[in-house]
Amino acid sequence: MAKETEPNFDHLSEAELLALLDPEVLPKHIAIIMDGNGRWAELRGLPRIAGHAEGIKSVREIITLCRDLDIGALTIYAFSQENWKRPALEINALMMLLEQYLQSELDELIRKGARFRAIGRVDSIPSSALNWVRKVEKATAHLDKLLLNVALSYGGRSEIVDAVRRLAEDVQDGRVQPEMIDEAFLEGYLSTHGLPDPDLLIRTSGETRISNFLLWQLAYTEMYFTPTLWPDFRRREGLLALLEYQKRERRFGQVSKAVSPQSRP
Repeated sequence: MAKETEPNFDHLSEAELLALLDPEVLPKHIAIIMDGNGRWAELRGLPRIAGHAEGIKSVREIITLCRDLDIGALTIYAFSQENWKRPALEINALMMLLEQYLQSELDELIRKGARFRAIGRVDSIPSSALNWVRKVEKATAHLDKLLLNVALSYGGRSEIVDAVRRLAEDVQDGRVQPEMIDEAFLEGYLSTHGLPDPDLLIRTSGETRISNFLLWQLAYTEMYFTPTLWPDFRRREGLLALLEYQKRERRFGQVSKAVSPQSRP
């Protein structure tokens, strides 16, 4: 039998792509590693920060797409702990860009009903940017149409270490007994507690690793890697990622539904 060919969506409009989506099989939580901003700028002979600035437009479009599709949570990797090793000039520019984003987007986040929440060792970012982070968190705390988690000074290993440290303190103080601890209990100490684990991870720019991002939460997440650089990842690219996600069979370690169980003797 001839092998079934993969569908080609190149000729379809955004509206046609949207019509192909099954609203019953959409992810509840999407995580994104926004990679390729610097390369996007370098390819155009621009300073690296220009790529980060252009990438903000992609953030806006994906937030809007999530709201349009009633996807409840979006977690984006904005600044990792490893990013502190970058040149000071680039770090300072990124922190200024973060402030500008929060100032300019606050009203739009409120209009979309998006709650902004920073995760990571956020207190390590400069005080001016941190003040805006806390201001936007407070101003959007009552909203519930979309939870926008922004990972800042974040590392997956350090998140687990911080969670275990807080748990150990509670054990030491007698608030928790060791026999109470299981996966669900420990999860309550993570920065994403109360959220479902991401159903879909998107990484742009052609890299195929998770780079210390949400190590606990990605245990059964579907991975989608695309060569598209983040500043070029707009609504259409998001729809293509969702269509690919809908082709996956999520088994969580179980036998495929397409395989009939053997009859008992």
